[in-house]
Amino acid sequence: LQEVTASSRHYVDRLFDLDPQKVLQGVIDMKNAVIGNNKQKANLIVLGAVPRLLYLLQQETSSTELRTECAVVLGSLAMGTENNVKSLLDCHIIPALLQGLLSPDLKFIEACLRCLRTIFISPVTPEDLLYTDATVISHLMALLSRSRYTQEYICQIFSHCCKGPDHQTILFNHGAVQNIAHLLVSTSYKVRMQALKCFSVLAFENPQVSMTLVNVSVDGELLPQIFVKMLQRDKPIEMQLTSAKCLTSMCRAGAIRTDDPCIVLKTLPCLVRMCSKDRLLEERVEGAETLAYLIETDVELQRMASITDHLIVMLADYFKYPSSVSAITDIKRLDHDLKHAHELRQAAFKLYASLGANDEDIRKKIIETENMMDRIVNGLSESSIKVRLAAVRCLHSLSRSVQQLRTSFQDHAVWKPLMKVLQNAPNEILVVASSTLCNLLLEFSPSKEPILESGAIELLCSLTQSENLALRVNGIWALMNMAFQAEQKIKSDILRGLSTEQLFQLLSDSDVNVLMKTLGLLRNLLSTRPHIDYIMSTHGKQIMQAVTLILEGEHNIEVKEQTLCILANIADGTTAKELIMTNDDILQKIKYYMSHSNAKLQLAAMFCISNLIWNEEEGSQERQDKLRDMGIVDILHKLSQSSDPNLCDKAKTALQQYLA
Repeated sequence: LQEVTASSRHYVDRLFDLDPQKVLQGVIDMKNAVIGNNKQKANLIVLGAVPRLLYLLQQETSSTELRTECAVVLGSLAMGTENNVKSLLDCHIIPALLQGLLSPDLKFIEACLRCLRTIFISPVTPEDLLYTDATVISHLMALLSRSRYTQEYICQIFSHCCKGPDHQTILFNHGAVQNIAHLLVSTSYKVRMQALKCFSVLAFENPQVSMTLVNVSVDGELLPQIFVKMLQRDKPIEMQLTSAKCLTSMCRAGAIRTDDPCIVLKTLPCLVRMCSKDRLLEERVEGAETLAYLIETDVELQRMASITDHLIVMLADYFKYPSSVSAITDIKRLDHDLKHAHELRQAAFKLYASLGANDEDIRKKIIETENMMDRIVNGLSESSIKVRLAAVRCLHSLSRSVQQLRTSFQDHAVWKPLMKVLQNAPNEILVVASSTLCNLLLEFSPSKEPILESGAIELLCSLTQSENLALRVNGIWALMNMAFQAEQKIKSDILRGLSTEQLFQLLSDSDVNVLMKTLGLLRNLLSTRPHIDYIMSTHGKQIMQAVTLILEGEHNIEVKEQTLCILANIADGTTAKELIMTNDDILQKIKYYMSHSNAKLQLAAMFCISNLIWNEEEGSQERQDKLRDMGIVDILHKLSQSSDPNLCDKAKTALQQYLA
């Protein structure tokens, strides 16, 4: 290092010369020495050139020419490695350059902007540095009119520093849409392209921006029409892709209808074209991911995409070779593509997930694509978390198909890798994986048995204790599916795994979804007589407490109805009935709901009564007498006159039990 730096030292020494002319010449020589020479850049940073260059750049006494050359050299140093950028940031280069933008000299402003652009597009630069001073954004907006270079660099800075809704709102409120729109028809391709990129990040998942864009016009032409022109096949690929992203965001935000010709005939076919194997890897990735987002929630677009250019088969190539054979002449390209091949797999899984989200025929086509199930199974254990997440999403999408659950999922024992994924995955994967597990546990799915044997109950019970709401819902939902028409041992295992404490926790959860699924679980546990009697003999006291708790609480009709149905199931037990008959509090509640204003609740309460007074069962006489004394028969008479045919029939049937 000593020898290397010695040869560079004279460059730095000259920056301290007393003669301003020699300093200027020194900076110009330094500029020529560092262009394209990363070693030289690193040496000069080590030797402390940066603080001196920044000092000269900020000195009022420096000539404009000197200040401009300093900005150019700093920009060149920033073009090197990420470490170079870190060193520049440590010397507080950003405030110095932003200060420079206040100069009246255009050439100096452009040099500062070019350097800022280079620093902001580096992944090591925090975007928030652009937003620390509120006046910066409005000053940048004002500079947009100065030259095509200020336009290009400022748009590039905005599109790189706009991450998330907060940034979008700041730029939007500072008039980004109005200030940037006319740049889409600039004579400079670079300016048009950077303006387009700005709109694609401003509109992403942002309804406010999207709704505004629809109505903006430039030279009498609306923005969507301008975007459509930029989609045409004769335009450069990056322009086609970026305008497709703008239109996609506007469509997802509801600013453009999904059946609008600009989506159906222009955007969708353009994105499908990007998936073809003669496109570059990053184009194929971006094309597939954008298309997945465009069609994610619309079944018609899913059907349309699935029959465009053999897309389903075309995506199978994403798993084979990262570059097309013709591109392999470039060895650097091949190396790059092999390192990034996992991005292709992720994009393909995402797009398959969107394609198969709703339509049974499309799912069948996807699964019949060569080795598809094996690819998903492999994807579940890849090292890249993004690929794992996308593979689980794809599996979840396909698991909505009853037919596939019975066939392909069974043939490939998909549940095994899925259970493995559930062992210690981050939450975003857990949510999708547990949703998939819910589907695999439906009663018609042959995977149900082996999943149970592999310790699923424990796993799902632990999910119900998660801080994350979606995981609690999925955990209890999967247990509910598992308990449906299950044998007694499984039901007991679930109750043991959950513990009474946890059951009460779930029944007092603030989320109504958790509550409904927990009641659904209880209802499934308490079905078929022997099971009802057995479970009530071991957990009767707690379950009756839970039922009382809910019937007394402030809950919606659906929750109360589900709870009364659980009581009706208990009333259907042989010995379990007694737990209701000896509980006057519960009997009064059933009576109250028989006269409720809501017919659903009245009907559910009547089921309880019918099950309690059924004639052929032991002790029915005593039960009938007790309920008559409570005034139940009077209510039945009243209900037998009801205008609601269901209530009327049910009441008449119950009264017949008294006459028999």
